[in-house]
Amino acid sequence: MNELPTTQVIVLSPIQINRNGERAERADAAANRQLILQAAERLFAERGVENVCMAEIAEAAGVGKGTLYRRYANKAELCLALMDSQMQSFQDRLLGDFRRLTDRGVSYLEQLNHFFDELVDFTEIHSPLLVEVERAGLFGEGAPPSMPHFWQYMTIHALLRQAVRTGEIANDLDLEYIGEALLATLQVDVFRFQRTVRGFSTARIQNGLRDMVRLLAAA
Repeated sequence: MNELPTTQVIVLSPIQINRNGERAERADAAANRQLILQAAERLFAERGVENVCMAEIAEAAGVGKGTLYRRYANKAELCLALMDSQMQSFQDRLLGDFRRLTDRGVSYLEQLNHFFDELVDFTEIHSPLLVEVERAGLFGEGAPPSMPHFWQYMTIHALLRQAVRTGEIANDLDLEYIGEALLATLQVDVFRFQRTVRGFSTARIQNGLRDMVRLLAAA
């Protein structure tokens, strides 16, 4: 059986893990967190992420501003927390897909196409939250390796390495750069530009990425 691509699953959790292990979240803190996230999700859906401020979220959640800011320093951190469960589900589902596709003998370049198809759809759905997170620089230089970009890049790079191992692409390509270049097309600012300014549909973006993957095989 072919080896599965090595990927790193991230967990964007409000509970931090220290050197002594994972510490439990107090019941009242957990309750406040749920109130905050539910209020933010409701307000964002009603008025748009950019039109809601932190004070309004605290008021809607029925918590003090201090409680809100102790947990989330800014709206970007709150947006990242809202994406927590969705991101984990997305990663878990894709890892399951990779196992099934590998068991069926599907090529690693075709698995890469599947990954891009899914990532385009995920970015389309979550782009309002992603815009706020990127605006705050949480995905930028110095971001911790638990950020989504790191997991996405590691997934792409692992699939490319496996494609080299199985002879699907040449072994003299700069995989590190190619992985970053492919992923750059789905950074939220570029993605939003393609969607809103250029008017590209998500299907056109997905097909364009497939064309680039096909060029790798041709090379």
